[in-house]
Amino acid sequence: MFPEQLTAGYRAFLESRLPSERERYRQLAEKGQKPEIMVIGCCDSRVSPEVIFDASPGELFVVRNVANLVPPYETGGDYHGTSAALEFAVQALRVKHIVVLGHASCGGVRAFADDAEPLSPGNFIGNWMSMIKPAAEGLGPRGGADYLQRLELAAIGLSLANLMTFPCVQILVEQGRLHLHGAYFGVASGQLLIRDPETGAFTPAVEDGPERVSMLDCR
Repeated sequence: MFPEQLTAGYRAFLESRLPSERERYRQLAEKGQKPEIMVIGCCDSRVSPEVIFDASPGELFVVRNVANLVPPYETGGDYHGTSAALEFAVQALRVKHIVVLGHASCGGVRAFADDAEPLSPGNFIGNWMSMIKPAAEGLGPRGGADYLQRLELAAIGLSLANLMTFPCVQILVEQGRLHLHGAYFGVASGQLLIRDPETGAFTPAVEDGPERVSMLDCR
């Protein structure tokens, strides 16, 4: 049976949001989507980019995976979900901004930090999260109260660096036609931190936001 929670949510959508945005949906159907911003986020259910940025339909092109990671450019293998979405966003939609959105209490990052046992024989999470090993090595020995957060922030920097390994991204960035951004969402605080591309430091997106959380320098 289809989940009743989803059916109830759809009814609420029909009664409230759809009537107020019906014309927007009609235009999106007829003219297609043309978002200017791509968000690469985590599949964690607590961190929805559309909710965090209060986005309307058609405003954000979103791809989500475990720990909001961008793999380095490579053409081997058969499955490249994130790379395919990136290719479409950059080459077809011509987005102007790409935001890597990390978050606090990331289960994927914790699994790597704790060297967790595989959840299945395929060890899909472990294999995927091995991608952040370079970021972890840059932080030195594991441990400390803030290690997990430092690793979450460093992983954002690594994904931004991996984006630049894609030729189409590198060319457009160098031409000033595409801009890359790092952001970090505090699940408990609701605070959004933005990464300075020059220093790697994270600072609040708005001055009058929620209570400040620790701001760490992750070059």
